[in-house]
Amino acid sequence: MKVKDMEVGLTLDLKDLGGTLKLSVQECGCYVEAISIKIDGGSSWLYQGVVGAFQGKIVSAVEEAIPQKITEEILKLDALLQDLPKKIPVGDVASLNVTFVSDPVLSSSSIDFEVNGLFTAEDQIFASKYPHRPQTTSVTCSGANEMIKISLHENVLNSASLVYFNADYMHWLVDKIPDQALLNTAGWKYIVPQLYKLYPNDDMDLNISVTAPPLVKITKQGIGATIYTDVIINVLDTGEVIPVACISLVINASGSAHILRNNLAGSIRVEHLSAFLKWSNIGNLHMLLVQTVMSTVIKTVVVPYVNLHLMSGFPLPLPHGFALGNARIRYADSGILICSNVSYKTSVLI
Repeated sequence: MKVKDMEVGLTLDLKDLGGTLKLSVQECGCYVEAISIKIDGGSSWLYQGVVGAFQGKIVSAVEEAIPQKITEEILKLDALLQDLPKKIPVGDVASLNVTFVSDPVLSSSSIDFEVNGLFTAEDQIFASKYPHRPQTTSVTCSGANEMIKISLHENVLNSASLVYFNADYMHWLVDKIPDQALLNTAGWKYIVPQLYKLYPNDDMDLNISVTAPPLVKITKQGIGATIYTDVIINVLDTGEVIPVACISLVINASGSAHILRNNLAGSIRVEHLSAFLKWSNIGNLHMLLVQTVMSTVIKTVVVPYVNLHLMSGFPLPLPHGFALGNARIRYADSGILICSNVSYKTSVLI
């Protein structure tokens, strides 16, 4: 059998439908100029005549069957798109909202998808204090092998900050530090003399609480964050926990991001810390000395703990089976741009 000059035309519509992608066939047609069928064998002369008589109908049947089969396969693909997850779990506390927020945009060489991207509490329906904002930036991916570009607005990080703050993940009771002497009143003898006089040689702990969701700001120079924290100084006197003072901290931190497999990970460091006396049951404190102690505790205890969690990162919204490779991160005003190659790891279609 020989088919001459077969043409198939297909027009598809791909659009956002309530947060999912809807794929439908707008037009599908097939044109066959001719089909030549040659039969060999003892009675081929008989069958050849029959085939010749029905050749026109055979062409018509092929022209009808091919669009029908294509439409059936498009329906299967549409069903797979409908089953794409609307959220990606991030640990036990949060989820990443990956519902689509606009129709895909096609060009001659690429297709752009826009998803919500904000963090939500795992036990809540998609809702966030921070609105989804389209990421527009003059920063672009210029590498020859970079097949994918992922753009994240700073509101993604701020929504994560809000979720983990509301889940009480920004509270620490510190009773062990590298310089353990600072958790005994004897270690404060020359910093806060009256503390040692009232409670000589008593152990202490520090109740550290972030008082508002950390505010993340991204510029072309990198990531910055402002963190407001209260530190309650407790004395452990004969089995009783006695709060003696509360120090308010304003911490200015910088951060860096990197790609760990398909996750966006990072770390922070303290750039500047200011301490203020909020209240005291032991009189006035020498705040410059207290600030030095607070800075030491934050840098040697809290920051390493936070970085341990940030280093695992959160998943980027990639189709199942795809993996980033040789990814680069570029900073822009209000956002992060990830430029990367991709590879396909499994036989799963989507």
